[in-house]
Amino acid sequence: MTPSAGSTHTVRLAYLVSHPIQYQAPLLARIAREPDIDLTVFFTSDHSLRPFLDPGFGVEVSWDTPLLEGYRSHFLPRHFDSAPVNEVTALSPVSRGIRRALSNPDGSPAFDALWVHGYATINSLQAIFHANTLGIPVLLRADMWLGDRPRSPFKLAIKNLCLRLLRTGITATLPVGSVNAAYWRHYFGDDFPQFLMPYAVDNKFFARQAAAAAPRQAALRAELGLEPGRPVILFASKLQSRKHADDLVQAYAYFLENRPAAAAPYLLIVGDGEERSRLEAHVRQLGLTGVRFPGFRNQSELPRFFELADVFVLPSRHEPWGLIVNEAMATGCPVIVSTEVGAHADLVTHGVEGCVFPTGNIAALTEALRTVFASPEVPRRMGESARRRIAHWTFEHNIRGLRQALAFATHKIKA
Repeated sequence: MTPSAGSTHTVRLAYLVSHPIQYQAPLLARIAREPDIDLTVFFTSDHSLRPFLDPGFGVEVSWDTPLLEGYRSHFLPRHFDSAPVNEVTALSPVSRGIRRALSNPDGSPAFDALWVHGYATINSLQAIFHANTLGIPVLLRADMWLGDRPRSPFKLAIKNLCLRLLRTGITATLPVGSVNAAYWRHYFGDDFPQFLMPYAVDNKFFARQAAAAAPRQAALRAELGLEPGRPVILFASKLQSRKHADDLVQAYAYFLENRPAAAAPYLLIVGDGEERSRLEAHVRQLGLTGVRFPGFRNQSELPRFFELADVFVLPSRHEPWGLIVNEAMATGCPVIVSTEVGAHADLVTHGVEGCVFPTGNIAALTEALRTVFASPEVPRRMGESARRRIAHWTFEHNIRGLRQALAFATHKIKA
């Protein structure tokens, strides 16, 4: 999107975020191309730029996509960092120089707006406070939702009080989807300004990479020990208990009952983490010969698996969004997701782009698999529907929402 006719000003936008994030890097580069948005990104940690032990995956991770290309960024110095090596927590690191970063040498504001990712860290709160004292409008983006983990009445009362206080320092929120927008309405009120800036991925990248992988599908099947022609069910995520790959394994076992072995789909569980050994033991106990554990695969490898798969399944609990759902749909892969995957409210209509089932309901997950594999035509039809749906959930929609928020907060550019 280019600025509307009559736009003659440039908005100086600061963005504060914990660390370079593989999902955000292409979006930041896209925002930086807007001729009237002068973007500067401030990171409080550089841990994702180095190989690091991801506690969720349980293996050393080194992202193979560029994280700093195409936009201007700075790493803030730290007062201290007490977090475990290569981790970011709510209380650590604690950065210094945030006010200086937001100010000109004469103490005047150096930016027209501050965009903050999340509010539950010392650094986010520091940035919001300093922006408020400098008179810089604050835009808040985070993926919280109301289907959160159980809290006691006391903790909920404290949270309500904290968010009422936070509301006074925020100019507008940038909800990532419907369930997130409901969260902001609940805590900030129906009249609080919101501008949809949806969680999106680089759809064209994933579609292009999947298409390029198609001619090499036979090689991937051989690598994984998959017979030609048999369908594939894909799970790809951290192997943590809340991801509930165990529910998928059990549903897969039920789904295979009374099905001819020659036509039975394979189940690929891509990823690593604390639950892997337990999942492998469960697979052995059930006598499932069609399950494969390819281990952790980097982001650039995932399109090969999406292209191979007939359906992608994410049965998580407490998944505020689930960007991997966007990635799968961008490649034309239908999806089965639980009701606690926040993306379902915006991206998946049951029976169209895939299926939605109640979290933890293994019988319903089994039935979803039966629905998708009712005939060879169903996954193809759902996959095309998924591709069409995700085509309306893009970085361009992010730009539109951000421009609307900046026009509201600064009056310097047109939405």
